[in-house]
Amino acid sequence: MSRIFYCIALIWALSCAAVAQDFSALARIQPDQSRIVDTGRTGVQVDLGLSQGVPYRIFTLRDPYRMVMDFQEVDWSGLNSSDFLQSELISGVRFGAYVPGWSRLVLELGAPMAVDTAEMQIDPNAGTATLTLNLKGVDFDVFNASAGEPKNPGWDLPEPSLTGQATPRKSDGPLRVMLDPGHGGIDPGAEVGGITEKNMMLTFARELREMLLRSGGYEVVMTRVDDQFVSLERRIALAHRAGADVFISLHADSLSEGQAHGAAVYTLSDEASDVASAKLAERHDRADLLAGVDLKGADDVVTDVLLDLARQETEPRTDALAQALVNGMAQQGGPMNRKPLRTASFSVLKAADIPSVLVELGFLSSPRDLENIKNPDWRAKMAFGIYQGLEDWNQQDVIRRSLIGQ
Repeated sequence: MSRIFYCIALIWALSCAAVAQDFSALARIQPDQSRIVDTGRTGVQVDLGLSQGVPYRIFTLRDPYRMVMDFQEVDWSGLNSSDFLQSELISGVRFGAYVPGWSRLVLELGAPMAVDTAEMQIDPNAGTATLTLNLKGVDFDVFNASAGEPKNPGWDLPEPSLTGQATPRKSDGPLRVMLDPGHGGIDPGAEVGGITEKNMMLTFARELREMLLRSGGYEVVMTRVDDQFVSLERRIALAHRAGADVFISLHADSLSEGQAHGAAVYTLSDEASDVASAKLAERHDRADLLAGVDLKGADDVVTDVLLDLARQETEPRTDALAQALVNGMAQQGGPMNRKPLRTASFSVLKAADIPSVLVELGFLSSPRDLENIKNPDWRAKMAFGIYQGLEDWNQQDVIRRSLIGQ
């Protein structure tokens, strides 16, 4: 049939909150045929032009209200958010890679909504496809009753593969460093003039990894090696699975408040050292939510009071690591932020037993920082500064730990 039609039940609560369609292979978005528009006071129509049909599913999440579409798989290149989103009832839209083989589109809903109808039309000659969704407003109880990521055999997103549990580090063995390029996939991070934080930090992480490996004495693992989304919780889990001795998250954010510029290193604290740091931590956590992560059933392990016992040992080592990295980058000319050591409640730093820091190479909202971060020579100097910081910290840390063990 040249036309494939799939109708979702009008009562979303009775339709188990998910639908799926069967096609295969990679599809490319067609921006000129894709838009999100209002169809009335409480109605929205979503049109997606695709180079061909692909499998997809739809579900909703709450806190905040979101509608999530997973595809296998869509290349979103060329789609501009401001042109795509023309609805006043949808407060935001995100799209991009999610995990290998899967792409995701997330609508931030201004109010609870459900899918009224879904229809995919296939052009019999060109093979192109148009997916059309009609959304309608529903009450809170109906939405909440059906919200949640579905568990459908054959449709559950695959877990990224993990290696076996790493062996503990020997006292004279290499330092195992987990590099965490911030953001990725559906979460671009800061964006300025076509430059995205996720791409720049992946580039820098690869350059830093190469420098550490060439210097000898290091094993380097990365939370992501390409443009894919990795949740904050999973980044910590990957560090534990790798048996990391050190966790370094790499970022280059954008701040509209004040004139933030220069490199800084953050450590974990329930109380942020300043307003800007608090806003950054809040934004990082919210990015996970807006990427369609369902946290309603997550264990609150990272905030359990028992972990404070582990942090009593880790905290001074983390503080020393942060200071050493600041010194190393400053020796390479920085430029450093006027307050290079900061604290905030970044979820990605909540591994209780691994010294963890977040390095802001600079702020993309600062023209000077932006030009620096785009410059490979400047990035090489900063990578060397981080290497020097790790070297100094490791030497002192070995001494301190040996004294504690006596």
